[in-house]
Amino acid sequence: MAKLIYSMITSLDGYAEAADGNLGRGAEDEEVHTFIGDLFRPVRTFLYGRRIYETMVFWETAHTEPDAPPHIVQYAHDWQAAEKVVYSTTLESVSSAKTRIERTFDPDVVRTLKAESDHDLSVDGPHLAAQAITAGLVDEYHLFITTSVVGGGKRFFPDGVRLDLDLVEERAFDSGLIYARYVAR
Repeated sequence: MAKLIYSMITSLDGYAEAADGNLGRGAEDEEVHTFIGDLFRPVRTFLYGRRIYETMVFWETAHTEPDAPPHIVQYAHDWQAAEKVVYSTTLESVSSAKTRIERTFDPDVVRTLKAESDHDLSVDGPHLAAQAITAGLVDEYHLFITTSVVGGGKRFFPDGVRLDLDLVEERAFDSGLIYARYVAR
C-alpha cells in the first residue's frame, strides 16, 4: 500500500500559511530545493487544494526559463511526470498535463487510491490536508520549518486532532531551515 505524505514549509510557530503571506527565509536555496526534489521524486500523485495548485502549476513551464539551473529543470520534469488531483469547487479548468479536478474530497476514494497505487502520494495545502488528517489517511508528515515566528495564519496541523507521531528523520540546512519527518504511530 502506498503512503500518503503531508509536507509543507511551516513557520517555527506552526503556520503553513502566514497571515501576511510570508513564512520567512530558508526554503529558497539550492541545497534545500535539491533535497526536496530528491525526497519527492518517488511521489507520483499530488493531491492539491486550488490555491496550492495555482502556486505549483509554475512547474509546468519552469524548465523553459532561460538560465534555469539543473535542480529546477529536474524538479519541473518530475512534477510534470506526476499525476495531479486538484480539489476545488471554483476552478473551471487546469493548465497542466496529467491533472484533473475533483469537486469534493472523498476519503474513501483516497483510501482506494492508496491501496491501488504502487507509488506514494502527497497531499498539499493546509485545508485539504486537514481533511485527510481528520480522516486518518496521512501516514507521514514532512515539515520544513523556517526560522520565523509569524504569529498567525493557517496552521500546519488542524485544530481538534490529536496525533501521536514518531520522529524518524531530521536535517538542518545552512539556511537555518530544519527538515523533520514524522510517521504516524
